[in-house]
Amino acid sequence: MTTREVEHEITINAPATAVYRLLAEVTNWPRIFPPTIYVDREESGANEERIRIWATANGEPKTWTSRRVLDPEALRIGFRQEVPAPPVAAMGGTWIVEPLDQGASRVRLLHDYRAVDDDPHDLLWIERAVDRNSTSELAALKENVERAHAAETQELTFSFTDTVRIEGSAKDAFAFVNEAARWTERLPHVARVRFSEDTPGLQELEMDTRAKDGSTHTTKSYRVVLGHHRIAYKQVTLPALMTLHTGLWIFEESGDGATASSQHTVTLNTDNIAKILGPEATVADARAYVQSALSTNSLATLGHAKEYAERKS
Repeated sequence: MTTREVEHEITINAPATAVYRLLAEVTNWPRIFPPTIYVDREESGANEERIRIWATANGEPKTWTSRRVLDPEALRIGFRQEVPAPPVAAMGGTWIVEPLDQGASRVRLLHDYRAVDDDPHDLLWIERAVDRNSTSELAALKENVERAHAAETQELTFSFTDTVRIEGSAKDAFAFVNEAARWTERLPHVARVRFSEDTPGLQELEMDTRAKDGSTHTTKSYRVVLGHHRIAYKQVTLPALMTLHTGLWIFEESGDGATASSQHTVTLNTDNIAKILGPEATVADARAYVQSALSTNSLATLGHAKEYAERKS
């Protein structure tokens, strides 16, 4: 069997310990790394953990489970896929963070991999995916670590949650949101939907949404279904005012009813604030505008899910 080994690296203007901390905290990866859709930490020990990752490879959504061994003293993280996604037969590697001086570090990302049946076409596919994702992840790591030292970071990235109370079943409300292929007939603010779920629980959703002013915009998301109570998603085609939008639909039984919530995490695109909202608009104006637009749509969806679940009860 042919095992390929590759290495990518980047220099970051930040202390090595700060870089390592960001790499170690995998639950934040969807906010940092463009290919990563969602990460679930399934097991966690002192310096070892088992994680499940949902991410795109060459534009295709994939999921796999990995073991990670963390060495905070040496600033190294080893990883090995336990259940690779075809055409990958085996995949592993190491993150290595090397201090250059007090304010800078070098990050090396090593991979080794094999293809199913040693297929040359699949080896080339994996090579391209590893190169594309590694390059993207290292660039995003650099941007996020360096931006974390800027005063405006907290202001540009923010989170909020919308919640409704349901006199019905959480499972029925979940089903309404999960069945996104039917949103054009169920949700007035959705004009068009393209939905697929080639891998159970890993969904691709593209839709045209009507805004309050009557305009429509197209977004594309990948969604990860977690049991019958959570749906995590990441938008990969974004409106002009955002560089990041991740979210989580949560459905919980509560007493004699249920609650349904929509969590959002957003990073604003400051380059487009003046163009969209006018030359006098501030970051605070953009935050208010984006939160209002997202809350309007999520509360509309939650409201229809509430009606659906209450009709079913």
